Amino acid sequence: MPNIIVCVRQILDPETPARAFKIDPVRMRAIPPQGSEPVTSDYDESAVEAALQVKDKSGANVTILSLGPESAKTTIRRCIAMGADGGIPLSDPAFDDADSYATAFALAEAVKKIGAYDLILCGRQEGDWDAGQVGSGMAELLGLPSVTMVSGFELSDSKAVVQRVVPDGREILEVPLPAVLTISSEIGEPRYPSVRRIRQAFAVDVPIWRLADVSATAAMNRMVSLSIPKHETTCRFIAGETPEEKGAALAVALRDARVL
Repeated sequence: MPNIIVCVRQILDPETPARAFKIDPVRMRAIPPQGSEPVTSDYDESAVEAALQVKDKSGANVTILSLGPESAKTTIRRCIAMGADGGIPLSDPAFDDADSYATAFALAEAVKKIGAYDLILCGRQEGDWDAGQVGSGMAELLGLPSVTMVSGFELSDSKAVVQRVVPDGREILEVPLPAVLTISSEIGEPRYPSVRRIRQAFAVDVPIWRLADVSATAAMNRMVSLSIPKHETTCRFIAGETPEEKGAALAVALRDARVL
């Protein structure tokens, strides 16, 4: 029975209208819109679904890891309600500004502490920053082979036969285990947990691991500013008595603006 670790991330709800987002310029953080609860990244839910498909076939043990605030317990419990066996949130003030490298380092240290694993699954990219670096970073830190953009796979003995999405079709690769796979949405629609399973999941004990528990001391990049992009447009009307005059005036204006 394979042991699978799935890394997930709790993010601000991407369905929230853009006008509702605000930035705290001092703390350099996005402020959650009032009445909006954080959600599990949909990319990571695809990774959970991939693990549960293996569990459906072979009875795999599925453990969820999530680095973030203590509210990530909710994300862990949702994954348990989907069918995972348990999970551990990594929550500590030292992780608050973790970039992709620090996140990969902390998760890799947690994986080492868990010890027994055959496969590590991540979403193809983050649902907020869209970086797509954590899975590959973990593989490098753990010294494991990795495949990105996986649309399907089969486990056999000590290897995985992996189907990977590429711009002009699919690749079929064979990877020795243990390995790290980042899962694309082509794996299938994530299952929706029943109300009964959700209630059962909220009764499950979810222990929190702190910085000291995983010996994560990786240096982080320092964010120097965070802001909402400002979009400004200006409109200039080209005068002229005839279309020819307007065309000539437009050409002069474009030349003055160094467009032509």
